[in-house]
Amino acid sequence: MSARLNSAQPYVIGLFRIVVGLLFAAHGAASLFGVLGGAMGSNGGTIETGTWPGWYAAVIQLVAGGLVLLGLGTRAAALVASGSMAYAYFDVHQQAALWPIQNGGELSALFCWTFFLLVFTGSGAFGLDRLLTRRTATTPERASGQNPIAA
Repeated sequence: MSARLNSAQPYVIGLFRIVVGLLFAAHGAASLFGVLGGAMGSNGGTIETGTWPGWYAAVIQLVAGGLVLLGLGTRAAALVASGSMAYAYFDVHQQAALWPIQNGGELSALFCWTFFLLVFTGSGAFGLDRLLTRRTATTPERASGQNPIAA
């Protein structure tokens, strides 16, 4: 049973990454463009451009979430996303109370640790990272078995 689960791991991580990236990017899109209920559920409202920290957080959510969704630069994008959620938790939520259940910071804490996990697991299956790595590994010189330096 364990071997079977281990063989499915890259695919499950890939699906996990896609869902998490989509959800994170949706938060950014809602805040920046007023879609999906708008900023903080304000019925289409947006965050004013350049306001600290909300607008910058929304840009990070949209860009990092999109990159994680695509599996492109997953580890770097996940590290930035994790850091932004740690900042959100400690700077915004923890002022109200210590525990996430008390201060409304559950989502920030979960996103923070979720992205931190992706820093270490990578993109899994279905990511553009793997496609690009595979493409660079099969250059014509390597495919023919010749060493271009020794030739």
